[in-house]
Amino acid sequence: MNSDPLAASDKPSSAEEPATAAAAKKAPKKTTTAKKDQPYFDPVAYGNGPDDAIAATEADENAAITHHSVTIGGAKIAYTATVGHLVTVDPSSSKPTAKMFYVAFTKDGAKEEARPLTFFYNGGPGSSAVFVLLGSFAPRRIKTAMPGFTPPAPYQMEDNPDSLLDRSDLIFINPVGTGYSAAIAPNKNRDFWGVDEDAASIAQFIKRYLTKNNRWNSPKFLFGESYGTARSCVLAYKLHEDGIDLNGVTLQSSILDYRQAGNPVGALPTAAADAWYHKKLGVHPTPTNLLNFAEEVAEFSRTDYLNALRKFPQTDDEVVEKLSEYTGIDKATLLAWSLDIAAYDSRGNSLFLTTLLKAKGESLGAYDGRVTAISTGIAGKIDPNSGGNDPTMTAVSGVYTTMWNSYLNEHLKFTSTSSFTDLNDQAFLNWNFKHTDPTGAQKGVDSKGNIILYTAGDLAAVMALNVDLKVLAANGMYDFVTPFYQTIIDLQQMPLIDKTVRQNLSATFYPSGHMVYLDGGSRTQLKADLARMYDDATANHAAMGRIIALQKVTADKLGALSPVG
Repeated sequence: MNSDPLAASDKPSSAEEPATAAAAKKAPKKTTTAKKDQPYFDPVAYGNGPDDAIAATEADENAAITHHSVTIGGAKIAYTATVGHLVTVDPSSSKPTAKMFYVAFTKDGAKEEARPLTFFYNGGPGSSAVFVLLGSFAPRRIKTAMPGFTPPAPYQMEDNPDSLLDRSDLIFINPVGTGYSAAIAPNKNRDFWGVDEDAASIAQFIKRYLTKNNRWNSPKFLFGESYGTARSCVLAYKLHEDGIDLNGVTLQSSILDYRQAGNPVGALPTAAADAWYHKKLGVHPTPTNLLNFAEEVAEFSRTDYLNALRKFPQTDDEVVEKLSEYTGIDKATLLAWSLDIAAYDSRGNSLFLTTLLKAKGESLGAYDGRVTAISTGIAGKIDPNSGGNDPTMTAVSGVYTTMWNSYLNEHLKFTSTSSFTDLNDQAFLNWNFKHTDPTGAQKGVDSKGNIILYTAGDLAAVMALNVDLKVLAANGMYDFVTPFYQTIIDLQQMPLIDKTVRQNLSATFYPSGHMVYLDGGSRTQLKADLARMYDDATANHAAMGRIIALQKVTADKLGALSPVG
C-alpha cells in the first residue's frame, strides 16, 4: 500500500503507529471537485390541448442538474446540463402565466460578460426543440444514416465535435404546448398560440433566464429554424423594445414572407438541385459545382422563367426546353402543370417531388430532396401532411423519438409522468397568425382568413435600430419546404435601405435539407460559419463597448447569392 508522501513526512513512523496510519491522522482530508448530479422526477400533468393549463400551485422551477465533459477542437470542456422549467409572468401584473420547459448546457467556470448565450427553438408552429437539440450543436447528438433511412433500434448518440459549446452556452426552449410546457391557470395554452403572443412569452422566458442565472450582461444570440425564423424576427424586435439588444441572430431554413410560400420562382433552384443530385438533369455536360449551377438556375428563374409564368398559356418553346433540362421533367408534363414547378395536387402532394422518380416508384422528401421513399401501393396514398410521413421525417423519426427518451431520462436524469409533446398539431391548427409589425400595420391574415404573415419587416426594423446586430441566414439547398432562393428574394426585398446596415447580413448555403445539421459535412461547415460570427462579435472591441452599454454587436459581409441585391 502506498502512503501519501507529503503526509508521511510530517511524522516518523513507528511500530505502534505505522506511516500510513500517521499519514491518515496528520494529513488534511483531500477535497474533491466532483459535483453530484441532481435527478428530478416531475409528477405534473402537462396537457397539450388548447384549453389545458396547470394549477398555480404547480408553478415551480425545479430542475435536474447533471455534470459532463466534451472535447471540441481538441479542448476538453466541463459543462453542466440543466433540465427543467422556468415560470414566466405577465409583464404588467407580474402574475405567473406559463411554465416553460428548457434544456441548458453551460460551460463551468465562465464569466458572465465573456460567455455568450444562444437561445434555440424549432418552428411549426407547434414544434418542441427536440429536433435542433438532438441534431445540431448540443454537446451530444444522434447518429443518423441521412440521407438514407436510419434503421430501427438500437440507435446511438455520440459526443458532438461540432458542438457550439466552445463558443456559447446553449439554451433550448420549448414553447407553450410543446415538450413539457404549459399555461398556468387561469391562462390556457391557446392564449400563447399566436405570432405576437408566442414571441412575447419567449421574451419573458429569456428575461427570466437572464435574471435567475445572473446573465444579463452576457452577449446574446438567437437560433431559430423554419417557423422559428419568423419567430426570431418578431422576438428580436420585441426584445429590443424591452431593452435587450441582441448580438446575433441565425435564421436557419427561413420563412419570412408567407405570401411567397409556393412561389415557383423561389422554388425552381431547389428543384434543379434535387434533379442534379438524382442525376435527372438534361443539361450537358452535367454541372460539377452545385452552388455555381444554382446561381445559373436562379438567374434563369428571375428572368426567363418568371416571364414565362406571366405569359402562360402563351409559351416560348426554348424556355420550356430549358426548364425541362433544369428539372428533369418532360415538357408535356410541365405544360400540364402550367409550368408551375411548385404546384401541389388536391391531396397536398408536391407534383415535382412525386414525379421526378416516379418511374422508380419513389418520391422525394420535401424537407430534404436527397431522401426518397416508396410511393407505390398504399404508401402512395398515405396523407403526406399527417405526422412524420414525409420521406425525410420518416428517415429519422425513429431515432429522434427513442434517443430523446433515452437521453432525457437516463443521461440528463429528468423523468416525468407526462407525455412529451414533440410536435403539437393542435397548436398549428389553432394558431393565431395575426401580427402587428413595428409600424402598427397588420401582417398576418387577409379578409378571407388566408395566411399572409410577413416578418422580414420586423427584422429590417430591428437591424436599423440595433446597427451592430449580425444576422446569418443558413440554407439547405435540397429544402423544398423553405427554398433557399426564396429566402434570398425575401431578404433582398425587405425594407432595409441603409447599405452599411445591410453589410451585417450574410447568407450561407449547404448541400443539405431543411435540417441542415443532419448532414455531417454541412453541420461542420455551418459550425465554422457560426464560430466566425461569434468570434467576430466578441473580438470587435468597439462593438463590445456598445454591448456593455447598449447590448449591441458587430457585422459581417455577404457571400455568394448575396441578399444585398
